Amino acid sequence: MHESVLARQLVNAVVERVPAGSQATRITGWLAETEALNGDSIQLHFDNLAKGTTAEGATLDLTLTHVRAKCEGCGEVYLPEHHLTVCPSCGSLDGTLLDRTGLGIESLEVRES
Repeated sequence: MHESVLARQLVNAVVERVPAGSQATRITGWLAETEALNGDSIQLHFDNLAKGTTAEGATLDLTLTHVRAKCEGCGEVYLPEHHLTVCPSCGSLDGTLLDRTGLGIESLEVRES
């Protein structure tokens, strides 16, 4: 389900940037989250949500990363699950994210119609 929300954000970002009469063909960027993401699932949701927009038919070329966290209690570095920074070693909720989060579009290839 989370991939659907991220795909919608990507479609919206592309539609805002691609002028009418043009078509996005390739979106290159990054996606960093605190849970494991499935690139195929994101592309599938993107394809469905992009139908009838300037993003329809575009290929996603995303670098997916799982953001690490560090426990402020015991110092353990771990991969959080489901947006929760619960330390697997000591159970502390006091975790700090170590990497950038969110999504970014680095380049957008567009074909003039």
